Amino acid sequence: MIRPATPADVPVILDFIQQLADYEKLSHACVATEADLAETLFGPRPYAETLIAEADGLPVGLALFFHNYSTFRARPGIYLEDLFVLPGHRGQGHGKALLQALAKLAVERGCARLEWSVLDWNTPSIDFYKSLGAEPQSNWTIFRLSGVALLQLVSSSWSKSNV
Repeated sequence: MIRPATPADVPVILDFIQQLADYEKLSHACVATEADLAETLFGPRPYAETLIAEADGLPVGLALFFHNYSTFRARPGIYLEDLFVLPGHRGQGHGKALLQALAKLAVERGCARLEWSVLDWNTPSIDFYKSLGAEPQSNWTIFRLSGVALLQLVSSSWSKSNV
């Protein structure tokens, strides 16, 4: 069963995020808290949504996503930030069910696409995504500003001559 997350799911969502961070060898970067998730997922201005996969009434996976936008198509899209299924429940269709639910939401919401990123070493996930018909976008490079670099850009003086 796939269902939308509720505020009561925040501890489970955080646990799944922490387990995903461990799997991706990024636990040092995972600083999310239950309070952060409660505010950003269920507060006055939710920034993302979460679907929960259940088996026998217990949460076994999640898909955390948000809307992006395609200027070329002038339509929204869905960006899947995290897809996680507990190790003991992988290979049982929960990941596919979560992606199917997201695809259905994308179609219902008039989205132009559903997209996500995957670490280049994560062969099992890459193979799974390709088996669903997803295509890697190798002609794009992801750039990111965060931490000090983000703050430096905010505080820097730029003029048209710098561009």
